[in-house]
Amino acid sequence: MNREFVLEMEHIGKIFRNIPVLSDVNLQVKKGTVHALMGENGAGKSTLMKILMGIYQKDSGEIRLSGETVSFASPRDAMDKGVAMIHQELAYVGELPIYENIFLGREYRKRGGFLLDFPRMKREASQLLKKVRLDLPVTTPMGSLTVAQAQMVEIAKAISFGAEVIIMDEPTSAISDEEVEVLFSLIHELVDEGKSVIYITHKMDEVFRIADEITVLRDGQWEGCFAAKDITQEQLIRLMVNRELSDMFPPKNNRIGEEILRVEGLNSGRAVRDVSFQLRRGEILGFSGLLGSGRTETVECLFGIRKKDAGSISIKGRELTINSPRDAIANGMGMVTEDRKKSGIILPMSIQDNVLLVQLKRLCRFGFLRNQKNERKTAAAETQQLNVKMSDLDQLAQELSGGNQQKLILSKWLLSQPDILILDEPTRGIDVGAKAEIYRLITLLAEQGKSIIMISSEMPEIIGLSDRVVVFCDNTISGILDREALSQEAIMNLSVKTL
Repeated sequence: MNREFVLEMEHIGKIFRNIPVLSDVNLQVKKGTVHALMGENGAGKSTLMKILMGIYQKDSGEIRLSGETVSFASPRDAMDKGVAMIHQELAYVGELPIYENIFLGREYRKRGGFLLDFPRMKREASQLLKKVRLDLPVTTPMGSLTVAQAQMVEIAKAISFGAEVIIMDEPTSAISDEEVEVLFSLIHELVDEGKSVIYITHKMDEVFRIADEITVLRDGQWEGCFAAKDITQEQLIRLMVNRELSDMFPPKNNRIGEEILRVEGLNSGRAVRDVSFQLRRGEILGFSGLLGSGRTETVECLFGIRKKDAGSISIKGRELTINSPRDAIANGMGMVTEDRKKSGIILPMSIQDNVLLVQLKRLCRFGFLRNQKNERKTAAAETQQLNVKMSDLDQLAQELSGGNQQKLILSKWLLSQPDILILDEPTRGIDVGAKAEIYRLITLLAEQGKSIIMISSEMPEIIGLSDRVVVFCDNTISGILDREALSQEAIMNLSVKTL
């Protein structure tokens, strides 16, 4: 027993479908520290944490908490013993108020045990919200909160369990820079109180800002544990992907041709105001701006997800009426949405069925695939082209890592051969290796004459890939920058309101 460590996971192994997904993996977390868990999508990070939380059972190895050997049967069991996890996809009951979500499943009861003690839950929830700096009434419905606010409630919930170890999975993937600073400040306070945080992220700058130690996994195996101050970003990337990534952005050889899309005076309530721009053949048009600036809402209008109130959309010189995604697809458009799990793929369906989804009408007759053998070959070819890591085409989409789910969505749309491809945060929540593959694919598609609209909150991504950048502020376009004028400063100046 080593009293220095609050958590020890030693020689952990796990096998799925006769395939080892974890082999002899170790994780040792010191009390009162931030421990980053790093690796490519599919490296085994999520599986390791699910074993810790009792969602999966390990096939080999030992877990010790404060020196005591443990094996949790369920997440509730883990939380009762002081281990809590804040998932990337937050899980809560949107119709219930904040205080009921915090105490869901462990409500306080009045003497006698029949009536719930609502006043006590409200009092304690109010204190917890103050601790996480969330100035909201505890009676506020969870469904009305922003992602950042809901995340803070989840942290409050973890604290309410008295958790000594708090796992944070991609906690900054959908929040603003200002909200990131609040989160980091809170993490520092938790650490000062002796709590330990396991921090999972693909954002390199965050790792070196917040972590004390870093454990690296690759292909289900342990690559080592390092003090953050003793390792460079280049060394960390090499450990994660086993290759150099000095050239993240491939050279641009796309030839920009004639105008293919024209948008004029687009309006949709308060979300989109007087938006006008053009997209040319073979062009990568970046959409930049702060969260909530109107970027996503604009492309939702283009794709028929959101109703427009005014304005025109023309493709190849012909004005169109697009009332639904079906209309958009029929006119040669495809869209990779921001939230891949809610609207990008169908998680309980197989990889093959997801790939063929957009083309089902063309591939089916009387509700059945016309030629199942050929369609299986088609699905195999598409997934191989994008290097989707899987056991076979019958594997469920929900079993893939985040990066491979993203590549699966791209496979689905590429099969439909769209002329215009909209990518909303195409690399959110995926590792540097998968990012490099996505960048290569985007550049290749542009070279093939596809026209691409790419929304991204990552400045290097916008600058590295875009031919021009449309900058949004306050739900309208504040400026359009040519490639020669692209810089972080120029984009940020257009992204913020001026007095």
